[in-house]
Amino acid sequence: MAEHHSGPVDVGASMDYPEHEKTYLMFLSASKYGTLFCVALLIAMAAAFFTTMGFFSSLVLFILLNVAGFFFLR
Repeated sequence: MAEHHSGPVDVGASMDYPEHEKTYLMFLSASKYGTLFCVALLIAMAAAFFTTMGFFSSLVLFILLNVAGFFFLR
């Protein structure tokens, strides 16, 4: 059964909030740029498969989309 405490309960070590914020910002950045990579890849694949662009032209499109997206998402 649960024990009943009448005094303050020890909740562990104090929280390191700057480290939490740094980790959260890193997660947001990885999510943002990961989404950019996936969207650029899908657009380049659609251009390669459904148009007459070919592999190398769609590769250039993929690189340009990533560079432009990185510039606009900074």
